[in-house]
Amino acid sequence: MSNRYLEGPFAPVKEEVTALDLPVTGSLPADLEGRYLRIGPNPLGVEDPTAHFWALGAGMVHGVRIRDGRAEWYRNRWVRSTEVADALDKLRDGEEPPGFILPSPNVHVIGHAGRTLALVEAGGLTHELGYELDTVGPCPMGATPEGFSANAHSKVDPRTGDLHSLAYLMGQPFAQHIVTDPAGTVTRVTDIPLAGEETPFLHDFALSQNYVIVFDIPLVFSMEAVPFRWNPAHQARVGVLPRTGGEVRWLPVDPFFVSHTLNAYDDGSTITVDLIRSAGPMDVTDPGGIEPTLDRWTIDLAAGTVDQRRVDDRPQDFPRVNDAFASLPHRFGYSAVSPLYGTPFTPDGPHPDEAFTNALVKHDLVSGTTEVHGFARDAAVGEAAFAANPSGGGEEDDGYLMAYVADPDRGASDLVILSAQDFTGPPVARVHLPVRVPLGFHGNWIPDA
Repeated sequence: MSNRYLEGPFAPVKEEVTALDLPVTGSLPADLEGRYLRIGPNPLGVEDPTAHFWALGAGMVHGVRIRDGRAEWYRNRWVRSTEVADALDKLRDGEEPPGFILPSPNVHVIGHAGRTLALVEAGGLTHELGYELDTVGPCPMGATPEGFSANAHSKVDPRTGDLHSLAYLMGQPFAQHIVTDPAGTVTRVTDIPLAGEETPFLHDFALSQNYVIVFDIPLVFSMEAVPFRWNPAHQARVGVLPRTGGEVRWLPVDPFFVSHTLNAYDDGSTITVDLIRSAGPMDVTDPGGIEPTLDRWTIDLAAGTVDQRRVDDRPQDFPRVNDAFASLPHRFGYSAVSPLYGTPFTPDGPHPDEAFTNALVKHDLVSGTTEVHGFARDAAVGEAAFAANPSGGGEEDDGYLMAYVADPDRGASDLVILSAQDFTGPPVARVHLPVRVPLGFHGNWIPDA
């Protein structure tokens, strides 16, 4: 039996590549200067493909450096934890690596305090990367004495520059909200007690101006399943923690699975959270078997209620917002439709009969409308990161969406750059990479300035 997460658009690449002066179709904005980086699991060896879990595998970062209207380089590099470095040494010496290697950070790559950080799930060590993506080593920034550290979806507050993390460790009866200042120093740690004997999967959280919003879901870590199981006895609930610390307030909700949050904001008495949600239970071995939707939750702190409203019921994930509006009121959000979900995504607008299984979507959450930028059926598209227009006036959608998109005709991938304000128009630019970039997880545009 085969494994879809080792084949096609998910298939790992086998070598590290450096390519300079990449060809470009269109024109790269002359004032964009920085790196687009994205990470994902890229297994070195798989003992039993039928038993391989899709989220495991050594992390590999793929990056493009842009400056002066040129794509100066593309690089892909494994994140070299001790185990991954040893396995690569074996490969270089002609030996077979072990079939299972503890994953190096493979979920997210961010910039903070002048460093490039590769993040992992549930207490794994954050690793620092150099500018050209070589591994510097484990990084203690954002770590606490109890062994907690920056989590997979740590978020930067654009008002203060602080990095907020919801950190957790399998087997520990509490999580921690960790605040790390722009210099990289931990300034506040708040313990968040958890219920039950099993640790819930706290992959993402939401951050508003005044609160941290925690999603305690029935997907729990388990020693009996690899690595999670759905526990119907685990009460689903939403936790609201003041950012300044104190007690968390828990509100019960019906069972659900939240993959990622788009953004959140509050007015003191109510909190608005836009998120990607699925109804439970779910089969964690095949996320393509679920159909996550974009929802808006309104948490009324005075009434103690959570109102849930569907924003878009077409299957999608990997939501992003202009990071300058993170934790603040927002109008626009962006999401991806990929081969992970087999149901075609039909756009609103002049071509209602056209459907995409690969697309990027722009949501106007004020007007309730969407725009869809579709790609070819085999052009697998991943998460898109927002890059603000350096010469713009600060409007929320004045900028670009960047994403790796497969080019099946070349057997390689492109870095596609779209105008957020002309979303359905032709790409501003396509940077043609010499190799394929597998579908992966998360990343960012990290400007040099």
